[in-house]
Amino acid sequence: MSPFFSKRRVSFVSGALLCASLVSACSSMEPTQGVTRGELRPQAVATTQSAPADESRALTAPPPPPSTPAAAPAARKLRDVAATRAPAEELESAESKADAPAPAALMAPEPEMRRAAPGKKSMAATGAASGALAMGGAVAPMPVQQPKEKSKLELGDDKGVAEGGNTFEAYKANAFTETAKDNLSTFAADVDTASYSMARRYLQQGQLPPTQAVRVEEFVNYFKYRYTPPEDGAFTVHLEGAPSPFNARRQFVRVGVQGKVVSRSQRKPAHLVFLVDTSGSMASSDKLPLAIESIKVAVKNLNENDTVALVTYAGSTRDVLPPTPATDVKKIHAALDTLVAGGGTAMGSGMEAAYKHAVKKAAGGVVSRVVVLTDGDANIGPNLSPKAMLASIEKYVAEGVTLTTVGFGMGNYHDSLMEQLADKGNGNSFYVDSMKEARKVFETQLTGTLEVIAKDVKFQVEFNPKAVSRYRLMGYENRDIADKDFRDDKVDAGEIGAGHTVTALYEVELTGDAPQELATVRIRAKAPNGTEAKEQAFPLTRANLKPSMEAASTDFRFAVAVAATADILRAAPAAEGWSLATTQKLAEGAVAGDADRTEFVRLIGQARALTTASASGR
Repeated sequence: MSPFFSKRRVSFVSGALLCASLVSACSSMEPTQGVTRGELRPQAVATTQSAPADESRALTAPPPPPSTPAAAPAARKLRDVAATRAPAEELESAESKADAPAPAALMAPEPEMRRAAPGKKSMAATGAASGALAMGGAVAPMPVQQPKEKSKLELGDDKGVAEGGNTFEAYKANAFTETAKDNLSTFAADVDTASYSMARRYLQQGQLPPTQAVRVEEFVNYFKYRYTPPEDGAFTVHLEGAPSPFNARRQFVRVGVQGKVVSRSQRKPAHLVFLVDTSGSMASSDKLPLAIESIKVAVKNLNENDTVALVTYAGSTRDVLPPTPATDVKKIHAALDTLVAGGGTAMGSGMEAAYKHAVKKAAGGVVSRVVVLTDGDANIGPNLSPKAMLASIEKYVAEGVTLTTVGFGMGNYHDSLMEQLADKGNGNSFYVDSMKEARKVFETQLTGTLEVIAKDVKFQVEFNPKAVSRYRLMGYENRDIADKDFRDDKVDAGEIGAGHTVTALYEVELTGDAPQELATVRIRAKAPNGTEAKEQAFPLTRANLKPSMEAASTDFRFAVAVAATADILRAAPAAEGWSLATTQKLAEGAVAGDADRTEFVRLIGQARALTTASASGR
């Protein structure tokens, strides 16, 4: 191989010009005898910095050869033949390695700087830089598209889907709104967490996440907050505010919702249809093998009255396991252990087949849910777009079947598709990068995922123009609802599961002579099987504002640290001049012995080091 290719470690030779000798040379660089632990690590993604092969390696070390699971068809075919599943012990090993403390080099303070805002012409961040390939294949560079000005997603705009790269929908960050011109802020509840898990994986592998991959609300709602649960009703609301550590003229205000807690023994019986992507792109050990182990964790935590079905899709759809009692673990595991990766990706056909199974069990006393485990790639068959997929299953959604999308892998991960499907499928979206995260989703949070306590949950905050001069909602751009639709119960919104918390943060500027009442927070929601929503109102007053950030609750300070970090990582214009050093200090003082919070503090340190390296040109 020429020095140029050896140095760059990627080939941009077009498929039409690919010669036999180059195929042979490149093939020798990537073994096909099995899936190695190294494949648990992400491929080169959406940035010019390359991920190190080991987290203890200095950031300036040369990157490993890129390996994109969904590159050229020839490469995929070779992987289909050779792929084998990694055992759970191997996944655990990789997980413990990823959880290791950040090296000292990562804790260097960064200069006072912020990330460059994403280019206006970039609609989707692609994971393989300019089409970096495995097996010497070549992919044409992705065309760029203008970002949408609208914050609410339109399913008809199937944009940003790029084979061979991770794709994310770009949303314009909420700007400050003059209260005198518009004093209403309306949005839907969101308990998805995929964005945080994805960003964590980027950082652990030595890369800043693409700005489009960062959704503030999913960062904030990844963490558990100690809100008092309701004694009666579906949820309680907790309001709090404190001065901003970034701007003395501003305050942060938090709206926190705590769903009622339902024990495992109290929840309704569940019928889960696991829809597993077994296409060739799922061959690597951080995809299908991890998905299989995740299902096993879920089955272990189901009740005796629950049932499980298994459907797979690749080039075609296959019914692997009919509805089976969750107690028949041996039969379920045997079915799972037959799954191997290979073929194309007929995701649309698989979705329809899974929903047909799920709707048979849908009833008021049973939770019927489709759980999709995939990298989000869809390349053959009917219903390739989110709009087409949802059109084919719309009637089943109306009958009460809910959806959970669980994403795996890097290199061709379609975050935009997964997020859209969960949004319109009355469900939630997760990203699993380790067995630790699999246990969090399918064990710790399983009851909340299965038992919906309120649906079509909408928030509307009415600010008092005499008290608040300007405001901006941090995140929730893709959950924006027109103010006039707040009381239109036909308009779809988000769901809240048992024990879930929903947290939203505002940055506000008060008037010089602010009265006592600052705002009114209204929440509308339907019962799980209801058609008419009930509305509650909660006043936000000066009594809810603390005199200093130090005087605020631990949960409030940590939520502010998380939201501010996300705004910095996505280069939000309103976060101009904010410092990761400040957010790290704020988070450190609000860890309260929580392991997830401790990990977050470490991730901020890694982000600081990466911005420092970027600023110095390393």
